[in-house]
Amino acid sequence: MEPAPGPQEKYHLITRNLQEVLGEDKLMAILKERELKIYWGTATTGKPHVAYFVPMSKIADFLKAGCEVTILFADLHAYLDNMKAPWELLELRTRYYENVIKAMLESIGVPLEKLKFVRGTDYQLSKEYTLDVYRLSSVVTQHDAKKAGAEVVKQVEHPLLSGLLYPGLQALDEEYLKADAQFGGVDQRKIFTFAEKYLPSLGYAKRVHLMNPMVPGLTGSKMSSSEEDSKIDLLDRKEDVKKKLKKAFCEPGNVENNGVLSFIKHVLFPLKSEFVILREEKWGGNKTYTTYEALEKDFAEQVVHPGDLKNSVEVALNKLLDPIREKFNSPELKKLTNAAYPNPSKAKPAEKGTKNSEPEDVIPSRLDIRVGKVISVEKHPDADSLYVEKIDVGEPEPRTVVSGLVQFVPKEQLQDRLVVLLCNLKPQKMRGVESQGMVLCASSVGEPRQVEPLDPPAGCCAGERVYVEGYEGGEPDDELKPKKKVFEKLQADFCISEDCVAQWKQKNFLTKLGRVCCKSLKGGSIS
Repeated sequence: MEPAPGPQEKYHLITRNLQEVLGEDKLMAILKERELKIYWGTATTGKPHVAYFVPMSKIADFLKAGCEVTILFADLHAYLDNMKAPWELLELRTRYYENVIKAMLESIGVPLEKLKFVRGTDYQLSKEYTLDVYRLSSVVTQHDAKKAGAEVVKQVEHPLLSGLLYPGLQALDEEYLKADAQFGGVDQRKIFTFAEKYLPSLGYAKRVHLMNPMVPGLTGSKMSSSEEDSKIDLLDRKEDVKKKLKKAFCEPGNVENNGVLSFIKHVLFPLKSEFVILREEKWGGNKTYTTYEALEKDFAEQVVHPGDLKNSVEVALNKLLDPIREKFNSPELKKLTNAAYPNPSKAKPAEKGTKNSEPEDVIPSRLDIRVGKVISVEKHPDADSLYVEKIDVGEPEPRTVVSGLVQFVPKEQLQDRLVVLLCNLKPQKMRGVESQGMVLCASSVGEPRQVEPLDPPAGCCAGERVYVEGYEGGEPDDELKPKKKVFEKLQADFCISEDCVAQWKQKNFLTKLGRVCCKSLKGGSIS
């Protein structure tokens, strides 16, 4: 039997691979006296994805260090965060989270009997907790509440009061769960410092805060439940995993904003302590890496090819996901999954006696719209009014796009700029050159006609998803069928608002960094 770890060894296990710790001295003082009580909470909103293995592996570390660990399924938080989980789906999504998180923990060998599982509504609707919410609201400023939730609560133009309550409830959870420490991603930092500032004003102790790094998604931005292309779902089929990895940004030699490398670093290496690059013998054969740094060095020096990296991640990831897929293959859990996350694009049954009913909902999430970066612009060899552009949309190779912008936008203004690209139109030849997308532009209503490419927010990455507010979920169609005219039907309600924001039925076009706009064509159309 191995001897119990001492305070220093426990401290190492608890803090390894973390990005930041607030309250290190207090953490060590507690470890010298007794076991640490820690909790990790997750709001039951979008489907958990593979990046959730990062906190799972840390929970394994906490248990090795002898900690008493509580997992909070924050169902009330999910509703307060701009109603990401509608009230009627809240119970179903919480049950889904309970099953999938437990399946993840079992897949990496974490003993469930050593964990305590709690739902937020088990105690957050009590008289005592509710009174503390009111007490907290009497001392917290609107400025501090909004600032605390800026990285976590969905930011909209006209925020709801519920989003301002969110940070206060998360702070109170520390007291009501009787935790010494709260664990979360570094995106929670403002909520953690909010809790440190305001809990003492109610007579409660300041807690320790442990923060994991954020895992970039496959498009190079934060891996997010609401960005389908940025993440791999725990229940994705093997062919879906292949498709998403194939589209992932992974430029040869580029280790910056490389979601595939980041996934290996933050998920696969901590779980397995090694990673195997699978290659044919003629390309050097398989190679096992025991440190991430060595793998990153070889990739930077182009010893490891992006294709081999993606294929190797695909194999390792499917081994990790197979037990979870198998568990969720039961009729009961299939039914729960479909009920908790109903497919918004599924057809509603036609009423009896009706004819020619629309077989599918025509909704914006069916469009694959992404941020693109124009790499090159040339005049079309056979058409004076057309440009032929090479546009990076986060895929291994840039797309060729033909645009009729010659008389509206000078070539030098297109070069190296960010644009908004519709990526799932059926490719078609335009005067002999196949176009693999459409640059979306604002167009004036009157004469003379003016055209301006739509502008994503500054700081966006190529490949980042563009969506319509309220339609963040749902997979876009692989390819829009021309006969169904999905784009044309949606485009009829595209417009530019009076403050130059791109909209569909008065709902904004967004990326994770904010609104998609044009420079000046207020009241215009989008084509």
